[in-house]
Amino acid sequence: MANTYNADEILEKQKVLGTLEYSPKPSIRGYTGEILRIDISEPSFMIIPVTEKMKEVFTGGKGFDLWMMWQEVTSETKWDSPGNPICIAAGPLGGTTSFAGAGKSIVTTISPTTGSVVDSNVGGHFGPLLKFSGFDCLVITGKSENELIIFIDGMNGRIQVIESSLLSVNSHLAAEELAEMYSDNDDDKRHISTVSAGIGADHAWIGCLNFSWWDWRRRTMRLKQAGRGGTGTVFRNKGLKALVVKAPHTRPAWTISQQDSGEVSND
Repeated sequence: MANTYNADEILEKQKVLGTLEYSPKPSIRGYTGEILRIDISEPSFMIIPVTEKMKEVFTGGKGFDLWMMWQEVTSETKWDSPGNPICIAAGPLGGTTSFAGAGKSIVTTISPTTGSVVDSNVGGHFGPLLKFSGFDCLVITGKSENELIIFIDGMNGRIQVIESSLLSVNSHLAAEELAEMYSDNDDDKRHISTVSAGIGADHAWIGCLNFSWWDWRRRTMRLKQAGRGGTGTVFRNKGLKALVVKAPHTRPAWTISQQDSGEVSND
């Protein structure tokens, strides 16, 4: 059954469980120099510095994910263990529009289907907007009995873990609801991207993660999938409904009239 709650009703019923205020750092030569780690069990937050050695050896993206996985897991960690992290990172070219594939990001976790580490690459805008919000990589660990969202607000320098009982589980609904909840207007939705998994991931080991992006032509949020290895199943097993990132006004506003004229305007 479709969710009948509007954005104001969902926001009114949300409960903030933890907040971190931070100062977003700009990306310099492809790196912001910081990794965000969130343990949703408590919840707690940690900002981890990116060392020069990490850049030299692991570069970014999948390399950063695997390095952070190595810090988190033990020989006893299973796919449904609280200590099984979900790591999401973009590479140093993430968000650089002059390069093909710069919207990609990589998800890694221990897979329900294999019991081993799996990575899945995905489009959408979450990876670049995460970088624009100050982080080269995101690590989520822990588990919650409540339905949670994580909101990374790069505009105001605030990260929150929020209990959100009324938000839809299915991604095509949740992406629209979250964009409406955290945007000022339709044009502001281009600064927002979400990650979520539908109710299918509650019942299958091969659940996908859906990464959203604002389609300015269709005026709606659209989805790309990280479909390998059951990343969405791990996400839902942790009690997560969605991740939301809202980046500063660094992206040009496109309209159909601008496309026709070949012009682009900035904020």
